Amino acid sequence: MSTTPAPAPVAAVIVLAAGGGTRMKSKSSKLLHPVAGRAMLSYALDAAQTLHPGKLVVVVGHLREQVEALLNENYPQVTIVEQPVRNGTGGAVACGMSVLGEVSREVVVTYGDVPMLTGETLAALVKAHREGGNACTVLTAVVPDPTGYGRIVRERGQVARIIEHRDASDAERLIREINSGIYVFDGQVLREGLASLTTDNEQGELYLTDVLEYARKHDRNVGAYVTDDIWQTEGVNDRVQLARMNAEVNRRILERWMLDGVTVVDPATTWIEADVDLEADVTILPNTQLLGATSVATGAVIGPDTTLRDVEVGENAHVIRTHGELSVINADAEVGPFARLRPGTVLGAHGKIGTFVETKNAQIGDGSKVPHLTYCGDAFIGEGVNVGAGTIFANYDGTHKSPTHLGDYVFIGSNTVLVAPVDIGDGAFVAAGSTIVDDVPAGALAVARGHEHISTDWVHRKRAGSAASDAAIDSDGEIHPMVAEARARLREENQEDDQ
Repeated sequence: MSTTPAPAPVAAVIVLAAGGGTRMKSKSSKLLHPVAGRAMLSYALDAAQTLHPGKLVVVVGHLREQVEALLNENYPQVTIVEQPVRNGTGGAVACGMSVLGEVSREVVVTYGDVPMLTGETLAALVKAHREGGNACTVLTAVVPDPTGYGRIVRERGQVARIIEHRDASDAERLIREINSGIYVFDGQVLREGLASLTTDNEQGELYLTDVLEYARKHDRNVGAYVTDDIWQTEGVNDRVQLARMNAEVNRRILERWMLDGVTVVDPATTWIEADVDLEADVTILPNTQLLGATSVATGAVIGPDTTLRDVEVGENAHVIRTHGELSVINADAEVGPFARLRPGTVLGAHGKIGTFVETKNAQIGDGSKVPHLTYCGDAFIGEGVNVGAGTIFANYDGTHKSPTHLGDYVFIGSNTVLVAPVDIGDGAFVAAGSTIVDDVPAGALAVARGHEHISTDWVHRKRAGSAASDAAIDSDGEIHPMVAEARARLREENQEDDQ
């Protein structure tokens, strides 16, 4: 057991989340757009929390009500501060500092739109800051094409300044080390530096980068921590970048699961969100999406062409060409192809939900089968039940929904309508084509259909001369007399028409 003491927590993390996000062209806050199934902002907050800050502050602005709703529901410990005037990153950080009081330790500044930034990288940044005795340490990356980024200008290894692309000289534009905008500051230096900022610049804004210049003027060290994972410095400003970010996050999720023993047959067509849980020896076939809090146990095969959201899949189950949500599929069960599992579906071990079957709020017992062409809603089905093709659980009367109960080892014949509320007792049989409106006792046979009526020679009388009539012959293979009579009549009519 390690006796190394845990690093001291930072005083605060300030997450900047006030930007307009206009390039997203969305009615939703940019920070709520999902990356691998989770709001972009949630990644920044989770990474920040790994530093165990004394205070976690989120600076909000544009569409603040939407952002605050997410924070209040999922991060109630966060302190929310509004930036009333959009006057730059320096102004946003000053708003965050306004709720901190006296700060004697480090303050980390990060952004809500950098979803791949990890807690490990933030911890390494803080560690480098402390070891260097710095007043400020900036997270940087060396990128192949730095166009558009602020450049890190160094002197004797230390960061001398950060210059924006539009202000850089030709020589400075050749620098490939870029500013991520993520910093660790000495709390006192940050407060003093913010107080010194002016809007005397082209944009008329307070630049946080000018705090670094303030520190240098006061003979304080300004350092940099260079990450070799440039994705961790990437922000999301439009939907093109969002798609690219999702693709990279998904690639890493798939790679992690494959290294943990999951077979992904076609990574190019497989999407697995961040909160999905998989066990070793799961097989994922092409065109499959596993979303939300879906979990899949060992030996299960999912896909192809399957989407599961918040579905629990047991060991060795097979789920083929299925759309499912908020459902449970137990061990060794089979689902699909072309099945839809709506919320509340629970399929027992060794059970089956088959082709063109829709279930909703249906508990289907161990070994029970709903194999074909069935709607099964608000149903409670015992063990060993067989539900015939074309069965309808008629659960809705136009006003209320009612349940249907099937006991153990019930047999429901094909093309049956079970009009809820109705109970079918253990071991009972329902004849095909029945409409059941009353309870059926255990061990009984229920037949609820009209008696068959046969009208002989109906075709010859009503459809004389038709192909069906021509096909109707008597038992000796002779043309039926009524058919012969009809043909003779038609011949006479045709002859009259020819004259």
